[in-house]
This record gives sequence, C-alpha cells and structure tokens, in this order.
Amino acid sequence: MANGIIVIDKPQDWTSHDVVGRCRRLFHERRVGHAGTLDPMATGVLPVFVGRATRAVEFASESGKEYIAGLKLGIITDAQDTTGTVLEQRPVQTGREQLEEALEAFRGEILQIPPMYSALKVKGQKLYELARKGVEVERKPRPVTIHALEVLEQTGADTYLLRVACSKGTYVRTLCHDLGQKLGCGGAMCSLRRTWAAGFGLESAVSLEELAQAAERGEAESLLRPVDSYFSTYPALTVDARREKAARNGAAFPQQGADGTYRVYGPEGDFLLLGRLQDGCMTTIKSFFEV
Repeated sequence: MANGIIVIDKPQDWTSHDVVGRCRRLFHERRVGHAGTLDPMATGVLPVFVGRATRAVEFASESGKEYIAGLKLGIITDAQDTTGTVLEQRPVQTGREQLEEALEAFRGEILQIPPMYSALKVKGQKLYELARKGVEVERKPRPVTIHALEVLEQTGADTYLLRVACSKGTYVRTLCHDLGQKLGCGGAMCSLRRTWAAGFGLESAVSLEELAQAAERGEAESLLRPVDSYFSTYPALTVDARREKAARNGAAFPQQGADGTYRVYGPEGDFLLLGRLQDGCMTTIKSFFEV
C-alpha cells in the first residue's frame, strides 16, 4: 500500500479536493489528505499525504506559509479577488512608494475579518454558501501574523507582486483588500502562488502530469517521501522488540534518555510513532505503523 508525502504543484482552476481525488486514483489509495487548502485560482505548493501518512496532516496544517500574490489596485470585489464581482472601481493615485509605506501597518500580528467567500462555518453553514445566496453575516476579527511582507515588483500601472510569509489562517486576498482600503483606492488579489507550506518549497513539488506519467510506468510510489522525514528535526530512537510490542498496543513504556519528542523506530527499522519521553516514560503522540 502507498504511504508517504508528495508535494504537488497545484494547477490553476483545480480545487485542493480535485487534487486529492486525482491522487487517490493514481496511487490506488483512498486514504489521501492535504495540508492547507488553496483556492481554485491559486497555484503552488500543496502537500498531499497518502495512506498512513494522513495521520501527519494535523501537524502540517499548523505551520506557516509563504506566497507570491498579485495585487490589483483600483477595484473592490465581493470575493476580494478578481474572480469576484466588481462592486466598485476607483481612480488610483498611489505609486510604489506609497504602497511600500502602507505595508508597515500589516506586518506582525494583525486582525483580519474572514471574507464571506471562505469555507469557515457559521451555525453549521459555510460562509461561501451563504455568500452565494446573497446573505452576509457578521464575522469576528481573528488574529494572524504576517512574518514578512514586501513588494517584489510592479507588473503594471496599478498591479504589483507581493511576497507574503504568514501564519496559519491568514487570508491573502483579505490582506490585498485591506491594503486597498488603507490606500483609499481599493484593491483585490489578482493572482496567488504558494511557494512554501508545511516545510516544503516549490523546489520539492511535482506536477500532476509528472505524477500521472510515473503512475503509468508503475512508479508513482517512488515520488513519495517517507512520513518520518517530515519529523526529521526530532531525534530518532530505536527500541527493542518488547517496547515495540508495547508501542503497537498503544501502551506507554519505560525508556532512558533526555525528555523531549522523538521519532521512534522498531528493531527492524519500521517507523512506529512520534513519541514524548518524560521522566523515563515514552508515550505516543501519534502512531504511524500499519494496523
């Protein structure tokens, strides 16, 4: 059975769910998940977890992300990007210098009001489902962190490319909208490419076409990274057969070593679990062996 992580360079106009469905078919494995949803208009890094590796998605989803975003000034749309309906157009009297000055207010911890066109739920209903019905509900501002924000280049009279490094939960199109509001001319996101997510960059990504070609050759699994590689920053620990049996039964077991988080392997080299060692006792954070 296929187990591991593959980083897909998501094509434009595909949903993240579309990518998962394609991977299910190519790997012949129903257990497939992804870390960090990308809107259909976005491209770039989409980490996909296959087989038992899906148990690592919760760790990957918590990490920060980095994007190259297109900002178009002078328009306001209902979706806060250029796929939405234009609500207002305004003249732009802002240049690159004024834009760069405006960025300062958006660096660090800021508050964002989630857009109506988002998958967040209010009373059990997704916001975008309400938005499509013309219903707008109150959304509470949420804290997010913008670790880096800079203008990379001006690509047109009123369009710019921005580099955004941000925390989980950040809406880049809301950032573009809010920048436009601050500048007084309005703004919307006109493109988005994710360059980093869950510790993976674009250099690690493969296209769906490359994956499909590998699958035709019967080599799709060769593109999978082992799930334990995702936890490579933690030290490795190999246990004996008795402790492996305890681990497979979900039991804590005695173990010498410094307190901390470990990758735990069986005597045959099988990756068993991510564990926490404290006061000589190893407990399971998450198991990864097949059951």
